[in-house]
Order: sequence, then C-alpha cells, then structure tokens
Amino acid sequence: MTTESVTRSLQRARNGVGVGGGGAPARNRRNKALNHGTTFFFFALPSLFLLLLLNLYPVIYAGFQSVHDGDLIQPGNFIGLRNYLTVLQTADFWRAARFTVIFTVVGVFGSWAVGLGIALLLRTRIPANPVFKVLLLLPWVVPTVVSATAWNWLVATPQAPLPVIAKAIGFGDVSFLGDPLAAQVLVCIFKVWISFPFMMMMLSSALAAVDTNVYEASKVDGAGTWQTFTRITLPMISRTTYVSWILMTIFCVNDFPTIYLLTGGGPVNATQSLVVMAYQTVFANQQVGPGVAIAFIMTIVLVIVSVVLYRQIRKSSIE
Repeated sequence: MTTESVTRSLQRARNGVGVGGGGAPARNRRNKALNHGTTFFFFALPSLFLLLLLNLYPVIYAGFQSVHDGDLIQPGNFIGLRNYLTVLQTADFWRAARFTVIFTVVGVFGSWAVGLGIALLLRTRIPANPVFKVLLLLPWVVPTVVSATAWNWLVATPQAPLPVIAKAIGFGDVSFLGDPLAAQVLVCIFKVWISFPFMMMMLSSALAAVDTNVYEASKVDGAGTWQTFTRITLPMISRTTYVSWILMTIFCVNDFPTIYLLTGGGPVNATQSLVVMAYQTVFANQQVGPGVAIAFIMTIVLVIVSVVLYRQIRKSSIE
C-alpha cells in the first residue's frame, strides 16, 4: 500500500468511514442537509420576495405617508406625528370610532349568537337538514354588492316593503336610510345577517368534535339543558369561539363594502366607521396623511384586541 493510499485511508477513518467504503459519514449527511436547506431557501426566495413586495412595501410606504403632508402623488414635507394628533383631536374621528365599536360588538356577538343557535339546531334531526345548511350559507356566499342592493330595495324609499310594513303596524313613516338611529340599526342587522353563516360553520365543526358521551354522562348526573349548555357546550367550544371572535373582529373593523354600499356612511355620517372615514379622507378630501393615520390607528387597536383574545385561547383548556 503506497503512502498516498495510507493517507487517504487515515483521512477516511477520521471522517467515520471504513477503508472498504462502508457507512455514511456524518459530515456528508450534514453537508447534504445543509445543501437541501439552501436549495429550499433559494426555491422559496422568489415567493418570499413577492410577499414582501406586495405586503411589506405598501405598509412601509403608508407609514411614510402618515408622517408627511403630501398627496397621492407627492410625499410632501415631513411633519412627524402631527397627522395623528390632528385626527385624534377631531370630533368626527371619535364619532366614527364610537360607531365602529358598536358595529363590531353587534357584528361579532350578534353573528356568534345566531350562528351558535342555528348550529345547535342543526345537530337535531330535522327534515331536509342538508338543504337548510346550503340555504343558510347563501347570505355569506352571495356577493355583498348583491345583498346590499337587495336591502336597499327593501328600505330605500317610503314605498319599499319594510317602510310600508312598519307603517301598517303602527310605527308611522319610518325612513331607514334617512334617520341616523334607524340607519345604524339597519347596518348592524345587515352585518349580522351576512356574517352568521361563517359563525355557524365554525361552531358546527367545533360541536361535531364534542364527544356525545359527555352529554350522556351529564344526563345521568341530572344536569339540565341550561347547565349542559353553560358547563359543557360552551367550555368545549371555547377555543373555536375565541378564534371566531378574533376573525370576526378583524372582518367588522375592516368592513368597508357593507357600510359604503348600504348607506355610504350617512345620514350625516351616522354610519361612518373608521375604515369608511379613512377612505373618504384619502380619496374624497385628498388628505392622504390623516387618512393613512386613521388606518394605522385601526391597525394598532386590532393588534391589541387580537393579542388579548389570543391569550384567552391559550388559557382555555378542553378536558
């Protein structure tokens, strides 16, 4: 055996490989894993770049606009947090924030209550159960513009069906889109109507995962219907409930078409939410900085609410 072959054999032995070539060296395995990871990274790099370009860049540029006094074309001069202070000092902002809170609370808990009630009802044996499930999804499946157009036909004029019915039963001439309070109630009901199918689907899947033996054991122990609902059903679906609340809160706060297509934020800005106000500030009033500042304030509040609810998800336990 030559000196060169001996040297190669010793080197192979240090690498954990026998002279005969048997066994896979640990270093080679690590190198292969590193090469695979590098390959996957370069394959994913175009997608990551595209995601950053489509999501991160607009957020950064919007933040840049919120601290300048420019328009949609020119960035303008740097003014710091003046746009935020200006927005927070206006009465219109707090009126829109108040309605946004009302709209969100009614939308979240109203759709959750209706969705949970229907999900519990669908667990019972009723005729044509699958047909009812499909029909109940229609408010969520139908495009919002179609639903808003249909609701406008129902309430827009004094000769529309709902004003005629309201007058017939003694409420007088009710202008659903002309009276501020009636318009707010109408928008909230419309939001619940188009959102409860989502809650129904979420909660139906959670209820389907509950072991029926738990309910049978509760009946043996003498638990009533209300006790079974509050002590068993609600705790068992708590995780899904919190997740649905987070998602629906985001949907409601960011819901632009529901309000804009139904009332346009009127009458007298009674149904103007923060997202509608941000849109009108930027595109109608040409005040880009304040409008973007409103959107960033909404984002901060949404993050805080989502973190609080997410902590509740982690605290909740299913036993």
